[in-house]
Amino acid sequence: MLYGCNNEKSADYQESEQVANASLETGDTTVTEKIIKTAEIRFRVKNARQTKKEISDQLKKLGGKLVESDMQSNIQKSEKVKYSADSLLEITAYKTEGKIIAKVPSAMLDEFTDFVAEKAYFVDYQSLKFDDSSVSYLGNKIKADNRVAAINSLNKQANKKSGNVETSLYIKDDYVDQKIKNLLIDEQVKFSTITLNFYQDNTISRLVVGNDNLYDYRPGFFQRMGLNFVTGWTIFQEMILIAVNLWMLILVAALIYFGIVYYRKHRRLLSGRGMV
Repeated sequence: MLYGCNNEKSADYQESEQVANASLETGDTTVTEKIIKTAEIRFRVKNARQTKKEISDQLKKLGGKLVESDMQSNIQKSEKVKYSADSLLEITAYKTEGKIIAKVPSAMLDEFTDFVAEKAYFVDYQSLKFDDSSVSYLGNKIKADNRVAAINSLNKQANKKSGNVETSLYIKDDYVDQKIKNLLIDEQVKFSTITLNFYQDNTISRLVVGNDNLYDYRPGFFQRMGLNFVTGWTIFQEMILIAVNLWMLILVAALIYFGIVYYRKHRRLLSGRGMV
């Protein structure tokens, strides 16, 4: 029974495929020109932030779209020198770089690139690429038309079996994919993508900051000398107090000392008399 059901389902699916394939047409083979333009420029400017603002304003004026915008400052070298007793002068050399990715109406691409060239102090790199997608666009269009014809043929069939339904859903999904591909091509043809990388020469920044060297906050020499005298007297007093706390040990040590002295003196007297 399972084998028979599977064979029946396979036969229905093959029948649906035959109906779909039988409805394929070549359609209109007229090739419409679809040229996709992409450009990239790397250049040096006098003021990166001001250039970014001017380019953004010009882009809006021409009806373009900003896709990505980035601005960063990379520190090349930094040094701190003494400025006063409690402050330092921080000297920093940094390089500012910017990046803009935009979509410009293709008809305005030349005007926009000319505007960018006027803002450039020096152009490092510039490229313009043309990608002909006319044949791909035609192929997607023919495939989409064939999907429509196949769906219409399937809809005319009175057979409501699952094979026709599955095939119809597959063809509809594929039709949507082809339409989306052509919509993307139309968007890329209408708006050209341009990438701008720009930078400015190293800039020197001077900033007075707080002195973070703790040694510079110590008192002066004579003040420290007076404080050391006071500290020494305090230490001497503490030593006396410690000695007072140990008076018993000092007394025992004194008795031992005098005992030894007395013994040695008494011994010498006895030796002088010839008794020892």
